[in-house]
Amino acid sequence: MDALRLDGNAAAGLLREVFATEVTTASGTCDGCGAVDAVGAVHVYRSAGTVLRCPHCDCVLMLIVEGRSRIWIDLRGLRSLEVPFSA
Repeated sequence: MDALRLDGNAAAGLLREVFATEVTTASGTCDGCGAVDAVGAVHVYRSAGTVLRCPHCDCVLMLIVEGRSRIWIDLRGLRSLEVPFSA
């Protein structure tokens, strides 16, 4: 089993592909109500950070906070995120 386990660096190429895509066309599944919708259809609120809420049940899907040299992304409210992928 250890031969199959690598560290996170082994996923670098895949993660670069995923995070370099147009995310507003991705489909997110709300962990609160189970609704599936495009990220571009969520409700966005901006204050000290950016809050993305489900348009069906108003649950928080994502929190994004920008600092001077970092960005924190909390995806706790998403059960899944389906990103279009072209190989």
